Amino acid sequence: MKLQPLTASEEDVMRIIWEKATIYFRDLMNAYPEPKPHQNTISTFLKILVEKHYLNAEKQGRIYLYSAAVSWEDYRKMVTKKFVETYFENSGTLLIQLLVDENLIQKEDLQLHGAEAHSLTMPDKEDPVRELVRELTSDKKSKKKDKEKKKKKKK
Repeated sequence: MKLQPLTASEEDVMRIIWEKATIYFRDLMNAYPEPKPHQNTISTFLKILVEKHYLNAEKQGRIYLYSAAVSWEDYRKMVTKKFVETYFENSGTLLIQLLVDENLIQKEDLQLHGAEAHSLTMPDKEDPVRELVRELTSDKKSKKKDKEKKKKKKK
């Protein structure tokens, strides 16, 4: 069965459940960081996550005990594969190249199978894919601050 991707909000709920292993609704609400969404919103997320086969819901009397049907490791693998497929032409080498270029990993730390780390090169010009990835993976708060700075400069 192919899993559907999660929205950011659904992933937030799943992260709490992955951390706790099993959880009741009330405990999930207590564990949720501030500002907490309305309980109906969380209930809707749980229903969707069960429908998407990410969660198991075991009825215990009048309440449900929720547990992850998909492990964090399996989810991370799926998301990473999709990310590499979408933004790096299904090439792990292109992803590693970007990580080295952005100093997120060092060439010396790489142990590539059948390839030398020194074969990775620095691109001569700015890569539009790199810019897109940087934009997608950058901190939203810094984006908001940048927008505010630009607005102040225009005034």
